Amino acid sequence: MSLEGAGRQRLFVGGSWVEPEGGYYGVVDPATEETVGWAPEASRDQVHAACAAAREAFGPWSRTTPEERAAVLGRTARIIGERFASYAELAQAETGATTGTARAMQVGVGAARFRRYARVEPAEWAVAPQINEAGPMGKAGVMGALAVRQPVGVVTCVTSYNNPWANPAGKIAPALAMGNTVVVKPAPQDPLSVYRMAEALEAAGVPAGVVNVVSGRAVEIGEAAVSSPDVDMVSFTGSTAVGQRIAEVCGRDMRRQLMELGGKGAAVVFDDADVGSAVAGIGTTFSFYSGQICTAPTRVLAQRGVYDRLVEQLAAYAGRLTVGDPRAAGTVVGPVISAEHRDRVESYVETGRKEGAVVVAGGERPPYGKGFYVAPTLLADCTNDMRVAREEIFGPVVCVIPFDDEEEGIALANDTDYGLIDYVWSGDVARAFRVARRLRAGGVGINTVGRNMEAPFGGFKKSGVGRDVGSYALHAYSEVQAIVWPG
Repeated sequence: MSLEGAGRQRLFVGGSWVEPEGGYYGVVDPATEETVGWAPEASRDQVHAACAAAREAFGPWSRTTPEERAAVLGRTARIIGERFASYAELAQAETGATTGTARAMQVGVGAARFRRYARVEPAEWAVAPQINEAGPMGKAGVMGALAVRQPVGVVTCVTSYNNPWANPAGKIAPALAMGNTVVVKPAPQDPLSVYRMAEALEAAGVPAGVVNVVSGRAVEIGEAAVSSPDVDMVSFTGSTAVGQRIAEVCGRDMRRQLMELGGKGAAVVFDDADVGSAVAGIGTTFSFYSGQICTAPTRVLAQRGVYDRLVEQLAAYAGRLTVGDPRAAGTVVGPVISAEHRDRVESYVETGRKEGAVVVAGGERPPYGKGFYVAPTLLADCTNDMRVAREEIFGPVVCVIPFDDEEEGIALANDTDYGLIDYVWSGDVARAFRVARRLRAGGVGINTVGRNMEAPFGGFKKSGVGRDVGSYALHAYSEVQAIVWPG
């Protein structure tokens, strides 16, 4: 068993549940401020031991057939389904997510990602033959070629706090499917769910050392997991600042990396847009994970003909949202992850006020005695040079900026350090697609904030390096080898 005593969680290293050398720390429910359980604090040596275990397990695991690996992932998905209720309850307690989000978007999506990568796909494909003339390299002939996806090796997965199921599953499942082994370093705020995932993998028959989970609040824990000489690749989801530090470490050893970093998504709303659709889409920033999501359309660029109407309807939308206990049936907006993060979000709202933004909704702390709540907040009359428009707030805060014509809208959207997902709302489909192609972002939603879960996901500029999701994740967690022969 992984639990000891009153909710004391052990590390998962080399197929064993191990006592943490750094002791334990409390995991806090953001809604009640009560202790959910006790997470293990690994030592640097234990992180290195996890990396060494993954290295030892890599050879045998990489030589298993794709069908064998897929069977393990499929069994994992089934086990998660069998334990769904308890897993969702824990995820809600750790993250403060609403019941619907914890069930559908956290545990539900986590299980779906294991099912997705239990589907075996071809790992090789033919390359067009090439006719070579006689020369220094040999006689004339036809050269055949095959491109083969090979596993990278040991992958360190550093995961985000906003979704302790979908995010780690989106790394672990494709990495294992390609024959890699993993060391998972979960976010310190909500690591217990990731240990439940490890339990499900263990029950599904994953061999010892193929999956390892080590947690801790100390910076040196993450550093050890990234810099270990046993690690071949780092997959990170989190802030751009931390991603830049990880990239520096990876660069010294030419270590592969997959980075899904911050975002400041622009929602370009034209005069001819369906305002109701735009309000509903942009409004997800207020409710979905309480704005703690990098894909949120937090920077609204509204053409002047629709600006006043859009601000008015967004303010009304924000004002109607029920903020409170995420376990209550009618709650739409739960707490943010911690008191420190609540203070950070509130400080951005105050900065916006000082910069000249007008607070037309929210801006005040909800009147609850406990819990880390932030009211859905709308900042109007912003300019693109304000901090609230340039920096990722990661909370239920939307700023609105007016623009005159298409060219200005595109220029404002691209005037940012980020480039993860942007959005366009317009009744003119041709214009929407024309504008989308000019936006410097890894993804663009046209008249929707929905996602296609087979489409490539990743960012331009400081929003990341590489692409994952669907088949793109299989490429991300593999090296491509060329095999050439005379035809």
